[in-house]
Amino acid sequence: MEIYKRPGSPYYYYDVRVRGRRRRKSTKETNWQRAHDLAWIALANSRQGKKPLSEKVPTLRAAATRFETWLETARIEPNSRRYYENGLRLLRAKEDLLDMFLDEISTDQIDALAFPKSASNANNALRTLRRIFQKAKKDWKVIYETPTINLLEERERTMLLDEAAEEQMLAVAQQPLADIIVLMRDLGVRNSKELYPLQIEHIDWRKHLVRIQDSKTKAGERRVPMSPRAEEILRKRCGDRKTDWVFPSSRKGKHITSGLVSKQWLRARKAAGLPKDLVLYCARHDYGTTMVEETGNLKAVMEVMGHVDVKTAMKYHHPGLRVISDVVRARKPVSGHNLGTVPQTSTQASA
Repeated sequence: MEIYKRPGSPYYYYDVRVRGRRRRKSTKETNWQRAHDLAWIALANSRQGKKPLSEKVPTLRAAATRFETWLETARIEPNSRRYYENGLRLLRAKEDLLDMFLDEISTDQIDALAFPKSASNANNALRTLRRIFQKAKKDWKVIYETPTINLLEERERTMLLDEAAEEQMLAVAQQPLADIIVLMRDLGVRNSKELYPLQIEHIDWRKHLVRIQDSKTKAGERRVPMSPRAEEILRKRCGDRKTDWVFPSSRKGKHITSGLVSKQWLRARKAAGLPKDLVLYCARHDYGTTMVEETGNLKAVMEVMGHVDVKTAMKYHHPGLRVISDVVRARKPVSGHNLGTVPQTSTQASA
């Protein structure tokens, strides 16, 4: 066993071999005796049952590269792949953390990380970092322990793209945004994942249903009822076509993507004078909230919207004051008992 210092570092490191495997790690100590004691404890723990590590502990930079390679061939949903790719992009902006070995990164250092924009954006990076650590421990077997990674509290989206906001947006929106706003409010579908890639053959005109391809559903798809105006829009868009995309792109054989719609949305929202917190996804939130309030059937709403977790579905449950108001207003008026009578003051009585 060797105890040494690296150039430029105030800490002592230990270098040991367990069952022919080399193990090097910082003790996080500047005192030689304490570093020596920690090294012997680590050596003893390794000999008493912990499996030898398969290779040298990598830096976060090297682990991120390996994780990215795994993403290319992993059997995960495309949206999950894009989610982790964006998380890697955010993590790679943290140069100080990238050059640290995985077993040197502590919870305190992770808690101190700051990422731009919203808490959801920061959690994207933190979940990606958590997954990297899990892979390093369970699959790559290059670390024994993983730090605790605390996620930020995300503010639930409470703003709705309701009827009033829809009217304001439709007054200034271009196509295809105008049709998309109505369809999202009336179908409650996800925009980029479900509406933009919708195909004509997935519309059941006879039963007035749209079949949404959904990998989370046992049958591989779920059925969403069409409102009269949603059906009218879809019939006009499809015309005499029996196949192809409902929203075809100018690129042959492709459907529209978020880029065009996002630009139209930003221009229309500014022209309508609506707040920046209002995003297109608020239309789906409005659908879920309205359906739960009107039907009271959370299970049915979960099935139509494609939710498998009750916690996720409960985000759309904002009962508001109407239910309470209905109960209160149903109470019978009373008479007598001097209710509503304002007692006169002595000055008023003398006058």
